[in-house]
Amino acid sequence: MNLKQLVDKAQDKGNFADLKAYIKFCDEYLNYISDNLQAIIVSQNENHYQFFQYKKEGNFQITRPINSNLMYDAEKFAKISKDFAQILRTIKTINKKDDAVRNILNNATYTIQQSIGSTLDGLPAGKSNIARKLNGDLFENFIRLIIKEIGIDCQSGVIQLPVYVDGEVAFNMSYQHDLIIENGGEIKAIGSVKTSSKDRLDKIFIDKFLYNKLTEKDTPHIAIFLNDVQRKNAKHENEYSINSTFLPGHFKGYTVKLNPLDGVYYCDIRPNMRTENILKDHIKTFDNLLIEDIWKFA
Repeated sequence: MNLKQLVDKAQDKGNFADLKAYIKFCDEYLNYISDNLQAIIVSQNENHYQFFQYKKEGNFQITRPINSNLMYDAEKFAKISKDFAQILRTIKTINKKDDAVRNILNNATYTIQQSIGSTLDGLPAGKSNIARKLNGDLFENFIRLIIKEIGIDCQSGVIQLPVYVDGEVAFNMSYQHDLIIENGGEIKAIGSVKTSSKDRLDKIFIDKFLYNKLTEKDTPHIAIFLNDVQRKNAKHENEYSINSTFLPGHFKGYTVKLNPLDGVYYCDIRPNMRTENILKDHIKTFDNLLIEDIWKFA
């Protein structure tokens, strides 16, 4: 496939109905970039991040930053993709201490989603908002498909919350959620699924507070993010570097003074999330959700 065909395919959500479709698209994209890039640009401040530059057919557009420690190439992905699907189907019986298995879960998820995001970066600059919306919607769908594959019922949708006044329902409030985990018709957990926490972190914490206040329950709320890096605006031409879009102060403040979330998960976790107090206790890599934590809710 050429880049135009890949971009056209990525713009149609109907092409991503199941996990096989996501895996197939990723395979097609990785094979395309294996010998069709104008350049691979290395980030100047964190060298394991790279930017792909397309050739003329992609108007020499430059993609989002890609973590080369997580992103598989075409040859590696061809082998790993089969393992990825098998691990998901048998996740209850895998060796939880096997780092190789954990890496496949995390890195394959990252690679598949970034293949979509990077493809959409081939759209003209004037369509960047369309690309962001599409990429976000496809990530939400991807995560729900993964969770269903491991055997847990989930969906997205609107929840009607009754608000009681003097013991009677006065009105309903509508809440839209990316991820609703149910068991026996009962909501067990609610999740926010976003490609990054940029401009969204405050709302996730406040949603938990309001939802549990209104329902007078303690429903777990989790957040799943792909990454929290973006291309840094360059002061000079041909300067390429990244910066973090994560706000550690906000995260710590809401965790301590409002309410902690019941799990925060990243495919591309930032270094300070592994070392800083509060952050390291509340933020984990995505494999932890699938192997261990989600079963506490389901």
